[in-house]
Amino acid sequence: MIKLRLKRCGRKQRAFYRIVAIDVRARREGRALQKVGFYDPINNQTHLNVPTILSFLQQGAQPTGTVHDISKKAGVLEELLLKQGTSPF
Repeated sequence: MIKLRLKRCGRKQRAFYRIVAIDVRARREGRALQKVGFYDPINNQTHLNVPTILSFLQQGAQPTGTVHDISKKAGVLEELLLKQGTSPF
């Protein structure tokens, strides 16, 4: 099973995270299948590769709670629902 989750990078007390598609059995800093985004909580910056995220979600990948919240703020999940033809409300 594939998950979309955060991979910690950066130095001590200055962490930033890559949003990656990774196998469930791999550890947090393990080898990722593909990098799909970037999240910096200190500078409050987010960059997402929306088409890639949508393709992984359509294939059955499960986002973790934090990645779900980040993509919800960016509107990725609404775009997925529109693509599938279901209403978000």
